[in-house]
Amino acid sequence: MRGTLLRELPRETSVHRLWAGTKLVAVTLLGGSLVVYPTWPMLAAVSVVLLLAAIAARVPVFAIPVPPWWLWGLVAFGAAVNAVVGVDAVWIYFRGILFGVVLLWATLTVAWTTSMADIAPAIATLLSPLRRVGAPVDEWAVSMALLLRSLPMLVDDVYTLVAARKLRPRKSTRSGKTQDTFLIDIMAAIMSVAIRRSADMGEAIAVRGGSGSITSGRRRPHGSDAVALVLVIAACATGVVLS
Repeated sequence: MRGTLLRELPRETSVHRLWAGTKLVAVTLLGGSLVVYPTWPMLAAVSVVLLLAAIAARVPVFAIPVPPWWLWGLVAFGAAVNAVVGVDAVWIYFRGILFGVVLLWATLTVAWTTSMADIAPAIATLLSPLRRVGAPVDEWAVSMALLLRSLPMLVDDVYTLVAARKLRPRKSTRSGKTQDTFLIDIMAAIMSVAIRRSADMGEAIAVRGGSGSITSGRRRPHGSDAVALVLVIAACATGVVLS
């Protein structure tokens, strides 16, 4: 699961060939529809769209992240607490859980089917009208693209740091008691790794010609992108009508 989280899956499918901006607009439409109409019909409509996209993109089962056991425990505890209030509270609780899962699913779908190199040019193109009012569109696009590129590497670094820290012996105080500084050591190491990663990435960008090279993509939407957006809008409209 760690190897595919927030990384593009090596496939050649109709979903992969869509313009990155189309996928960002689709996720915005789906997420916005859920925020305005957080109902069961809307959740079902959005889930169907994401399921069809996953099938078309041939997303393998092993790419789906598996929550840890303690997260399932928290969900069960929350359900038990709401059960004291009533059955309606339990349904609302699970609807909120499903709301978060669907939004995460939409984000992962974009990550699995889109090259990170295409994100910045797409964001710059979508936000280009804001240039007229002096908005730093290129800087926003570059910041978002670098964040998305850095997250998978940082996740891998965190797993490596945690595994290495567990191999170290625990520190002992003068009184002979064991001193557990696991959390402090891990947080300090993560901060150090993140700063080093950002410095290395900044040097790599400077060597390649600066941040302007990141947003200089020329890929544009095609007919298939229009069809995809029509399907998404139709699904959202169906959810609104049934809500």
